[in-house]
Amino acid sequence: MGGFEADTLGARLVTRPHPIPYQGSKRRLAEQIGCYIPQQIETWYEPFAGSAAMTIWAAQNRHLRRIVIGESLDALAELWRQIIQAPEATAEQYRSIWVLQNTAKADYFNIVRERFNRFRDPVDLLYLMCRCVKNAVRFNLRGEFTQSADHRRLGMHPEKMQKAILGASVLLRGCTEIRCADWLDTLVSAKPADFVYLDPPYSGTSEGRDRRYAASLLRVDLVSGLAELTARNLRFVLSYDGSTGGRHYGEALPDALRLHRISLPAGRSSQATLHGRSVETIESLYLHRLDFERGTSDSPLV
Repeated sequence: MGGFEADTLGARLVTRPHPIPYQGSKRRLAEQIGCYIPQQIETWYEPFAGSAAMTIWAAQNRHLRRIVIGESLDALAELWRQIIQAPEATAEQYRSIWVLQNTAKADYFNIVRERFNRFRDPVDLLYLMCRCVKNAVRFNLRGEFTQSADHRRLGMHPEKMQKAILGASVLLRGCTEIRCADWLDTLVSAKPADFVYLDPPYSGTSEGRDRRYAASLLRVDLVSGLAELTARNLRFVLSYDGSTGGRHYGEALPDALRLHRISLPAGRSSQATLHGRSVETIESLYLHRLDFERGTSDSPLV
C-alpha cells in the first residue's frame, strides 16, 4: 500500500470501521476515488491490501458479491483473517496487549516488537502499527519491524479498536477471501467483469535499508504487471505517484500503458506542518477501461 501522509481539508469523511492504521492509507481519499468505481462488480480485488481502506469503502457503497484481499506480508494477511473470522477474540487480545503498556517498563514497545519479529503474531503487529511513530511502518532487509514507539500517544484505545474490528467483520465476513500472495498471483483469476483497486508501494518506498514495506516492488515490475492487466482487459484504478509542494514522488507511468491520469487533492502534508510549513499534497489516480460505468455521474473523466 502506497501513499503520503496528508490531512484532507473540507472533504466529507463518512464514518467507516478502520481497525488498521497505516500511513498512506486511502481512508481520507476514499470518497474521491470512489467516484471512479463502477456500480456493477462481480468480484472486487485489492491485491495490495494494507489497511484495505478502499475495500471497506466499497463494501459499504457497492453491492459486492465477492471480495478478494491480497497481502504479501504473512502476518498482515493473517490479521485480516482474524479480524473477519474471529473479531471478538482479536479485539480481546489487542486489549490485553494495550493494557499491559500502562504498567510495564518503558521498553514495553520494544519487547512487543522483538516478540513479533520472532513469532510473527498478527495482533502484536496490530499493536505495533497503532503505537509506532505516525503509524509509519518500517521494515529492514530481513523483513523485521524496525519502527520506534510514538511517545506522544498510546495507540488506538481498546474500546475504539473493538468497534472498528467488529464493524469490519460485519462488512466483510462471508464474502471475503484472503490471499497471502504476490499481487499478480492474487489477480490470476480476475475477469473483465471484476474490478481491481491497486495501491502499490510508491517508487523508492520498498527499497533500501529502512523501507516502508516488507516486500519490494521495482517500478519496472509494476509497469510490466500493469501491461499484463491491460492486455487481459481488466477494469482497474491505480493510486501511484504524486507531489507535495514542488517535490514529485516517482515518475508518471509510461504513455504506452494507455492509462488515464487524474490528480486528486489530498490536503495538507502533515509532515510539512510539523516543520511549520503549509504544503498541499496531490496524488495521482490512473484508470484503465474508460468505458466502464462510473460510480457517480457528476465526476467527469478530465
